[in-house]
Amino acid sequence: METVLVTGGSGAIARWCIIELLRRGYAVRTTVRDLKREPEVRAAIAKETDPGDRLTFGAADLLRDDGWPEAVAGCSAVLHVASPFPPAQPKNPDDLIVPAREGTLRVLRASVAAGVSRVVVTSSAAAIAYTKPPAGGVYTEDEWSDPAYPGATPYVQSKTIAERAAWDFMKNGAGATTMSVVNPVAVIGPVAGDDPSYSFQAVSRVLTGDMPALPRLGFSFVDVRDIADLHIRAMTGPSAAGERFLGVATFLWMAELAKILRDRLGPKARRVPTRNAPDVLIRLVALFDPSIRSVISELGVRTDFSHEKATRLLGWTPRPIEDTIVDCAQSMIQNGIVKV
Repeated sequence: METVLVTGGSGAIARWCIIELLRRGYAVRTTVRDLKREPEVRAAIAKETDPGDRLTFGAADLLRDDGWPEAVAGCSAVLHVASPFPPAQPKNPDDLIVPAREGTLRVLRASVAAGVSRVVVTSSAAAIAYTKPPAGGVYTEDEWSDPAYPGATPYVQSKTIAERAAWDFMKNGAGATTMSVVNPVAVIGPVAGDDPSYSFQAVSRVLTGDMPALPRLGFSFVDVRDIADLHIRAMTGPSAAGERFLGVATFLWMAELAKILRDRLGPKARRVPTRNAPDVLIRLVALFDPSIRSVISELGVRTDFSHEKATRLLGWTPRPIEDTIVDCAQSMIQNGIVKV
């Protein structure tokens, strides 16, 4: 029974990676900054699959060396998912850049030293999309974001710089260890626990009426379960070594997302708005809401990504986004995260 390390076990993507690995027969070790979170994470995992004695925990911090050699010891593969993802952008970009870059390098150094076969790093589509649009308008893994590009937030900078640093490290003496990178778009889907990722707000804010009118915003979405599956395919696929993979289903405007909720949820969607909000109103709201402020540059902008590479090399296909949106909404309702 192989053991796989999943870093950042308290995060939404990491939890589903753990669930899928356990379902497929692996033993899993996961890291958290504080072991006091172990009962919470273990309970969330147990709602989806019985971990038995195959799930263990270790304490490790992205900004400290200690803990990482013990975390990777005896592991055949590592899914490095841990990375800061703030609800609001910090004034100092280094608050995100430093832990993202240095944490990734710490995990890679420890993995290479331990003779880990494959490391899969969770990057982001944010490390791809902030550059001159490609011919045809659809972004692929060939594009790289420019940290100085207009609209590149500290989060965009952190993901781009951290992924670049990872590839540079792997070029200079990684031994037998290989690396793959997964670049997800906005991740939604069923929650595993009561602490969903920030990107789940795209559904929760519409569902609760917290967003009384629909902004002219759109996002490319993907199911968190499909992203977990993509990580495992990148971990096991021989052709995945040295490659990055976009994890994306499709693009939706917020008005389209709201219509799916109204059509599929019936009375539970009674608070879902039907009106559209003018851009000037959203810009005004952004003055008081940091989470809106971070996406204000995306008003009216459509960004499309391709998952052709993941499908061609790994056989990965995302599920219909309509099902993901409904599963996300139902899950947050059932877990008491949103009240309808």
